[in-house]
Amino acid sequence: MAKTANKINIRKVKRKTPKAIIHVQASFNNTIVTVTDVQGQVISSCSAGACGFKGAKKNTPFAAQTAAENAIRLLIDQGLKQAEVMISGPGRGRDTALRAIRNSGITLSLVRDVTPLPHNGCRRPKTRRV
Repeated sequence: MAKTANKINIRKVKRKTPKAIIHVQASFNNTIVTVTDVQGQVISSCSAGACGFKGAKKNTPFAAQTAAENAIRLLIDQGLKQAEVMISGPGRGRDTALRAIRNSGITLSLVRDVTPLPHNGCRRPKTRRV
């Protein structure tokens, strides 16, 4: 006889979060927006691919704007008033995602660029001789 798997229904608990941290990762292929509370627990996240964009359209500024709006829409209803924004990556959706967050009505206390930069790290490969 086959065992039936117990399905666990986890409901999202609506909690008041007056302050949050919004992480925007803009790569060359996609833009991911993650909203966490001050302790680092993920509250909501969205990406350009999850919004329905496919292929080369995922790295457009409009896709980044849509992802940012979808990620923070739920939090505005829960009472989010103040946020910090951490932006990383060289993608095209950096500025547009920040503009969408600013236009949402949340007061931004900090905007920081946390893109990792090497301090003369690994040795570069030798030049090609053709």
